[in-house]
Amino acid sequence: MPEAPSYSKKPTRASRGTMLVSGTLIAVLAGAVGMQIMRAQSSKAAVQNDAGESGKVRMDALSKPVSRVNGQSISYEDLASECIQRNGREVLDNVINRTLIQQACSQAGVSVSDAEVNNEIVRISKKFGLPVDQWEKMLESERGLTPIQYRRDVIWPMLALKKLAGQDVQITREKMKEAYYDNYGPRVKARMMVLDNLRRAQDIWEKVRATPAEFENFARDYSVEPNSRALGGTVPPIRRYSGAHEEIRKAAFKMAADAKKETAGEAISGIIQVDMNQYVILKFEGMTDPVPHDEKDVEAQLSEELREREVQKMVAETFDKLKTQARIDNYLTGETSGPVQQTSGTALPGDIEQALQR
Repeated sequence: MPEAPSYSKKPTRASRGTMLVSGTLIAVLAGAVGMQIMRAQSSKAAVQNDAGESGKVRMDALSKPVSRVNGQSISYEDLASECIQRNGREVLDNVINRTLIQQACSQAGVSVSDAEVNNEIVRISKKFGLPVDQWEKMLESERGLTPIQYRRDVIWPMLALKKLAGQDVQITREKMKEAYYDNYGPRVKARMMVLDNLRRAQDIWEKVRATPAEFENFARDYSVEPNSRALGGTVPPIRRYSGAHEEIRKAAFKMAADAKKETAGEAISGIIQVDMNQYVILKFEGMTDPVPHDEKDVEAQLSEELREREVQKMVAETFDKLKTQARIDNYLTGETSGPVQQTSGTALPGDIEQALQR
């Protein structure tokens, strides 16, 4: 990762993928939603009006062969069962999230038109300097997203959640100063080790404190984060206000401040808890140099970047609120979330079978 981004060049193929993950695809991480849900719901209503006939049609469709091998039929139901076993949890989570957002839109009277979706895709493709068709081809080749999936599972939910949030992003002078520092100020160079057990983290911390020069080897042997582990704990330079977890940023810059008072310039952080059963140890390795710039030349770019970051945060918070308020029963995994407490951690086989047949 470059120590400071250049705004005078169009993003490369690799950087487009990175920016996609950190930007547009937040909607996928937050939970995708489909424009086709409303059509599916209206189809469901039609089914309920003629349950007997549609039930027969459904059974016929399930038993219809999708293949024959030496005369032996493989039914649609056989194929569906195999798909559920392989990818059922992930797909069901996706459908649950889509339904949750669609329900919220219906209750709030929020809608997103096809024209709005198209305009947003045009805007984003222009931002990356590509025609829409090339942009969509790049998404499919690099991210595995077809044009339909991109519209349905990325753009639609992002626009819907922005409307559900119901507030405009305010860019303050203080936030702009933070953006300037993040992009052009010094960053902390460090190695990082991630552990999933507090006792193990304490044991490794004692060893690293005693022999900090061995941090790279310890990271390769014990870190549970595969990307940095393969590099001996090397991570991109840590920004002051964005990017890494807040507690990691605080610890990194505290080490930087402490290092100025020491002659060795080699420092090991304490054990930083960033999540349940996730603990981080950092080794300070210096600072990057500030990048000279003219604030007037970069103000517009930074303002846009900051606005998008704030929108992503707002969208994620809105979706988290929806999930917190919703009662969700997942019969495939036996999990229940939301206001009502789960009574059992495991679903009976019959419960799963009934859920799959609905």
